[in-house]
Amino acid sequence: MRFQFPIIVIDEDFRSENSSGFGIRSLVTAIEAEGMEVLGVTSYGDLTSFVQQQSRASCYILSIDDDEFSEANQEETLTRLRAFVAELRFRNADIPIFLYGETRTSHHLPNDILREMHGFIHMFEDTPEFIARYVVREARAYLDNLAPPFFRALVHYASDGSYSWHCPGHSGGVAFLKSPVGHMFHQFFGENMLRADVCNAVDELGQLLDHTGPIAASERNAARISHADHLFFVTNGTSTSNKIVWNSTVAPGDIVVVDRNCHKSILHSIIMTGAIPIFLMPTRNNFGIIGPIPRSEFDWENIQQKIAQNPFITDKGAKPRVLTITQSTYDGVLYNVEEIKDALDGKIDTLHFDEAWLPHAAFHDFYGDYHAIGEGRVRCKESLVFSTQSTHKLLAGISQASQILVQDSESRQLDKDLFNEAYLMHTSTSPQYAIIASCDVAAAMMEPPGGTALVEESITEAMEFRRAMRKVDEEWGSDWWFKVWGPDHIAEEGMGEREDWMLRAGDNWHGFGDLAEGFNMLDPIKATIVTPGLDLDGNFDDWGIPAAILTKYLSEHGIIVEKCGLYSFFIMFTIGITKGRWNTLVTELQQFKDCYDSNSPLWRCMPEFLAKNKHYEGWGLRDLCNAIHNVYAQHDVARLTTEMYLSTMVPAMRPGEAWAKMAHREVERVDIEELEGRITAMLVTPYPPGIPLLIPGERFNRTIVNYLRFARTFNEQFPGFETDCHGLVKEMKDGKARYCVDCVKD
Repeated sequence: MRFQFPIIVIDEDFRSENSSGFGIRSLVTAIEAEGMEVLGVTSYGDLTSFVQQQSRASCYILSIDDDEFSEANQEETLTRLRAFVAELRFRNADIPIFLYGETRTSHHLPNDILREMHGFIHMFEDTPEFIARYVVREARAYLDNLAPPFFRALVHYASDGSYSWHCPGHSGGVAFLKSPVGHMFHQFFGENMLRADVCNAVDELGQLLDHTGPIAASERNAARISHADHLFFVTNGTSTSNKIVWNSTVAPGDIVVVDRNCHKSILHSIIMTGAIPIFLMPTRNNFGIIGPIPRSEFDWENIQQKIAQNPFITDKGAKPRVLTITQSTYDGVLYNVEEIKDALDGKIDTLHFDEAWLPHAAFHDFYGDYHAIGEGRVRCKESLVFSTQSTHKLLAGISQASQILVQDSESRQLDKDLFNEAYLMHTSTSPQYAIIASCDVAAAMMEPPGGTALVEESITEAMEFRRAMRKVDEEWGSDWWFKVWGPDHIAEEGMGEREDWMLRAGDNWHGFGDLAEGFNMLDPIKATIVTPGLDLDGNFDDWGIPAAILTKYLSEHGIIVEKCGLYSFFIMFTIGITKGRWNTLVTELQQFKDCYDSNSPLWRCMPEFLAKNKHYEGWGLRDLCNAIHNVYAQHDVARLTTEMYLSTMVPAMRPGEAWAKMAHREVERVDIEELEGRITAMLVTPYPPGIPLLIPGERFNRTIVNYLRFARTFNEQFPGFETDCHGLVKEMKDGKARYCVDCVKD
């Protein structure tokens, strides 16, 4: 299989009719005769933009001929050359770089430039054919070493042309070619993806299930890059990674300490393992943004007190088996992991950090102690440390690509054979090899310096977006605009300092109260855009723009956001975000403002939404915003949702026992009006924000019931903006909607 990686020549005489031009074009002809593509340009142009194209090149040839090194131009040429090489090496330590000229030698160049070179070409001293073979050899050696182990083996297998008699049944895509619709599928996804979709019986690709062959080599390579002691690829997402970690260490009746702001996969793990949870409660502001768990919640005395108060724990002195913390929160709040390790090492058997949204942090010093496993992380004396990461969320994995990282303690190593029993319990015997390859490649992409550069660029782009939004705000003056949630002070250029992003007690911007010094920071690549209408104290303005309306508008205009709250929405600056993408968001927000200010009719500004919701025929955009805003204010919904999540959740049964009632159908469907005091058999999860509110075995309180009443009323008034609540069942009876939850029978 041939990959397209041209050799790039930069020479101002590339198209000139002089001896230098003839010489370089002769070399290009000889290189092309060796089967390599050549791209010739006459100047560096914008250095940063040009160097960002290095991912598509196999080699650079840079001219330092006599004209460019004339007495008048030499200093300028050296400065330009030095800057270009520095930018290139910032991203790529290995790509070959050659210098060439007619009379100049290494004697004329400073050592800081020379040491980055792979060779020095003197035109006319050797034949173009000889020089071409020399350059092509280096370019091909570079390309041969690019692919990590599993991806290299998969490419080789898919290119081999072997007939396969194993599953999957499409046999390398051939089955699709026998059907018209299959032909469409084949054309859309392409030959390579289908040839690479193979069975786990292919010996030369190794085994994901027992971690052998090229797959094992790639897991070891990813562990080296991530500075982990062990690393395992997972093809079913971090939901599955979390369950693997739990099943490897938790048994029925074990005590577990869990962030109440956890992903539902952790709650599923509690149910499946039969564990008894002790919850650490996070803070929350009235924007609906979930904040950090206070530092005091991690004090061992506080955890012991929670254990003592739990009615289902008989052995109050038993050591908890696992601590699971959401790192980072969905809105980007991070914990100082070293402080947590210091506080709980040896007191809890396993420290598990759900870093689904933080796999990038290990590859840049900006994040310091605010991630679990990486270079410089202190090893616990007794506790094992796990990090589960969604490679597909913030690195370059494809959907469902995930990985489990492990750091051994000083006194204990992971028993990989026992761990693999839990791994086998949750891993398909027919894994998708494209997902494995993307785990492999995503890890290889983060090898320094390339990975460091990618993370730095994402932080820088996020900072540029924040500065652009503030600039627009300043230019609007007293008129309204959107805010980006974050510290009051940000750097005027570049990334700024880690200290700029710390959450401090007394700061008004975050709304989380009295936080411990140095314990939390905000990840700048997570941006929450706040719309007008609500302040941090939960007070509603006379007018406002509910975020649900704005995000539907943006969706119709080609912008899909990650998460939406009452008066905020969330976007992420991953390593794939571009200037064009975030600048387009800024301009679309401007367009929305114009439509709102003019009360543009919905048929003009949101025609797709109106076509599905004729209820709003004749409404303007501002009319719609005012109607929903007034209902929010009438029900004081910001304070209601804040109080709901911070209210006391009373455990009446073990989660696993309550789930067993559901499995045995010993449940009944209870109307909202009769829910208070009843025990839920289901997870109850409102969207937004998508955080589980109640878990099986807990009782409904009055605050939660009031919220469900509001959701029922709101859904009836505003079709198209329904508040989705997983676990809340809508039934139609005599033409009327009835909202219920499955509860344990009394």
